Amino acid sequence: MPARDVRNSPDSASIASGPDSPIHPGSSPDVLVVGGGIIGLVTAWRAAQRGLSTAVVDPEPGGGAAQVAAGMLAAVTELHYGEQTLLGLNLESARRYPGFAAELTEATGQDLGYRRSGTLAVALDADDRAHLRELHALQRQCDLESEWLTGRECRRLEPMLAPGVRGGLRVDGDHQVDPRRLAKALVAACERAGVTFHRLWADRLTVVRDRATGVVLADGTRITTGQVVLAGGSLSGRLDGVPDDVLPPVRPVKGQVLRLAVPGQYAPFLSRTVRAVVRGSQVYLVPRENGELVVGATSEELGWDTTVTAGGVYELLRDAHELVPGITELPLTETRAGLRPGSPDNAPLLGPTALPGLLLATGHHRNGVLLTPVTGDVLAHALTTGELPEEARPFTPARFGPALTARTARSALTEPTPQPATEPAATFTEQPA
Repeated sequence: MPARDVRNSPDSASIASGPDSPIHPGSSPDVLVVGGGIIGLVTAWRAAQRGLSTAVVDPEPGGGAAQVAAGMLAAVTELHYGEQTLLGLNLESARRYPGFAAELTEATGQDLGYRRSGTLAVALDADDRAHLRELHALQRQCDLESEWLTGRECRRLEPMLAPGVRGGLRVDGDHQVDPRRLAKALVAACERAGVTFHRLWADRLTVVRDRATGVVLADGTRITTGQVVLAGGSLSGRLDGVPDDVLPPVRPVKGQVLRLAVPGQYAPFLSRTVRAVVRGSQVYLVPRENGELVVGATSEELGWDTTVTAGGVYELLRDAHELVPGITELPLTETRAGLRPGSPDNAPLLGPTALPGLLLATGHHRNGVLLTPVTGDVLAHALTTGELPEEARPFTPARFGPALTARTARSALTEPTPQPATEPAATFTEQPA
């Protein structure tokens, strides 16, 4: 769960007053997960399946990012230069998704909105076409399956595309899931597996004799545990009590996202996810089976700001209109903004830290929903064996030295804390893209 920073709170000392803080009755689970987003929830579910008594601390489990993110499972079309190591983890998680989705549906009886309809990345002008050709070459170098299409072939697949589309990449292996349904199902799966929920903020990590031993909740209650997993998204570095040298070096990256409805007379509007680079900015359209169309996303380095702006909405609709002109006929039903947890190398931090008893599951940036299956498996393995499985070893928190960790964490903590809004800001664990 996103943990609020109380370093400057006048009562922070009394909250973390050790023996004088009340101890929650029966609150000594084997594992305590701080953060109830999809990453924290899948970690708790998999830990409970391994026979570990598990608890989650979050005021609103399943909220936050899942209410904003688009749910693209885009291991191939999200490939970026210099991220080939991350590509391996993304592909491994994508490979596990069908079985993961089937298992979660069987456990809860809930449909996740998992669709294998594929993705079409298109170019609108010569520069975009050259960029897409370079991406295709990189994909082929990495032995990824993607097919180059002419503009006419793209429009044959998706008739609503603009006439000026110059070409595109068809990637049948990039799928989608509905993050809101995913989060709801994970909450249900955790409950059925016996996971305990503490619906409060975590104020402070407790450390005794150089070992993480639990947390202090917002009401002053202490929960002791064998192992703590910090899975608070962009706020993971703001939990008080975590030593500077193991604070996760994550930063908030703002993304604004729109939701539109596709009336029956326009259906089917799109049959697959469609994405493009328009004037250097990424835009995507993700159609849901229920008639919803998700459009995103901006990428803004603005600290903790989660304001939906007229400019952000305008840019998204403008770029989406160039891609699919008919979008202006659709009702606009929702505008949201949230924060992705970016790391220095855009890859997640997974597993044990230098502080015994403290593990991380954060920093997923634009790939949180995609990496949900593999993150749950990796953390369950680490919690039961003390080690990372081979596929996750490049993503150990130890890859960032203490100096970088402390510097990044201090930088994040100096950002002004946003004022409370009418509705709590969402925190992304995946790129809204």
